[in-house]
Amino acid sequence: MCTDLSGSIASPDVKLNLGGGGGEFIKESSATTFLRQRGYGWLLEVEDDDPEDNKPLLEELDIDLKDIYYKIRCVLMPMPSLGFNRQVVRDNPDFWGPLAVVLFFSMISLYGQFKVVSWIITIWIFGSLTIFLLARVLGGEVAYGQVLGVIGYSLLPLIVIAPVLLVVGSFEVVSTLIKLFGVFWAAYSAASLLVGEEFKTKKPLLIYPIFLLYIYFLSLYTGV
Repeated sequence: MCTDLSGSIASPDVKLNLGGGGGEFIKESSATTFLRQRGYGWLLEVEDDDPEDNKPLLEELDIDLKDIYYKIRCVLMPMPSLGFNRQVVRDNPDFWGPLAVVLFFSMISLYGQFKVVSWIITIWIFGSLTIFLLARVLGGEVAYGQVLGVIGYSLLPLIVIAPVLLVVGSFEVVSTLIKLFGVFWAAYSAASLLVGEEFKTKKPLLIYPIFLLYIYFLSLYTGV
């Protein structure tokens, strides 16, 4: 006795709900159903877009232009009577603002000698490291990032006097006075932020190397 077993097996008609209550459905293919039945449905899952991946570029790089602008004003106007919270330059250090100031100083100092821009950046990094180590030896509670930011931002007074020196360069006495004013301005801005009360009678030991560092920066104005 022979039994005819020929025939066909229809694939199940499975529908997926794509909306919470909208009633939208899509027919699922046999391959998709097979993967789900075998426990491989996770291969078909699609992750939702993470809002964190759609942040603006400046926010992604941790660049706050308003914060940088406020710190620039704090450095250029260091007098306490103006009402600026100058401690934010030290207590909330950033990297991009000081780097931009150092790069700008490099450009106006070297008259197109871009190959030595790295030299000025090196002086900024290792000069700040020297000030940091000296401050810690003297008992100061300051981080390297704070010193790096303060020293970088405090180059702004030297940038401000640069165009003035171009005008009065032929008058040696006036030029020298403006240079001294710029160095004192920069050194005061940096020292008033880095040299706290914890140094007591040791303040001159930290103010002096800061002053020398800005004298060296100023000497680079005519080239390296």
